[in-house]
Amino acid sequence: MPVVQIRERAVHVDDEGFLSRPEEWDEDLARALAEQIGITLTERHWEVLRFLRADYADRGQTPTTRRVDVVGGVPVKEQFALFPRKPGRKMAYVAGLPKPHGCV
Repeated sequence: MPVVQIRERAVHVDDEGFLSRPEEWDEDLARALAEQIGITLTERHWEVLRFLRADYADRGQTPTTRRVDVVGGVPVKEQFALFPRKPGRKMAYVAGLPKPHGCV
């Protein structure tokens, strides 16, 4: 499994750059990952990221955009505003989780 350096910190990633060991994630790493894709995190971003992390801890899989909408209470339109173009993929990336199933 590849290891990359992010802000002088070694983290394990898969072939697409998603963290393969979610336990390596913390908020400093989230800020660095968000910066890499051009996102400045606001409190609303953090609310979404915390939902993703908690849901992943409960279910063992990364929530889809639909689940973030229905269970997390963040409408899909807002997800696109917070994480433009590919919200499911970008939310998972910044949250340090695997890419959601069905996400291209």
